[in-house]
Amino acid sequence: MKALAFPALAAFAALAAAPVAAKTKAGAKCAPVTEAAVAAQFDKFNAAWATKNPDTVTALFGKDAVLLATVSNTPRTDAAGIRDYFVGFLKNSPVGVIDTSTIDLGCNKATRVGTWTVNLTNPDTKVVTPVKARYSFVYKYEGGDWKIDHLHSSMLPEKTS
Repeated sequence: MKALAFPALAAFAALAAAPVAAKTKAGAKCAPVTEAAVAAQFDKFNAAWATKNPDTVTALFGKDAVLLATVSNTPRTDAAGIRDYFVGFLKNSPVGVIDTSTIDLGCNKATRVGTWTVNLTNPDTKVVTPVKARYSFVYKYEGGDWKIDHLHSSMLPEKTS
């Protein structure tokens, strides 16, 4: 039995790093996407938080998006609910920092999961509180743009240093 040659491994690695752009079984085109493009979506999200405008943040979510937020027991399953969450949350001037990240690319979908720190500033005392949490972003290509289809964030259950 002949072993795989290294050029085959190099070709596989190049394929894995290439943008995903194919066709679905139904023949619909898949939007090109790279890990860098998915990572840039978080920068866009963080910049939207910085505006403190709940409409700006809500516009990043798709029409059927679901938000399972860190500091709310209520699942937000429509634009009005998502906006309502950010009306209160943005008062704390959140700033997110990605600590760990795993990105998976697909046809018109991409996921980014890992851990992050969200720094919240008390509007009255100006004290900054770092909140360590897990996150899952699911992005969907919708209407010519990448939108958040699902966002889940939950505080880490174990103490971290």
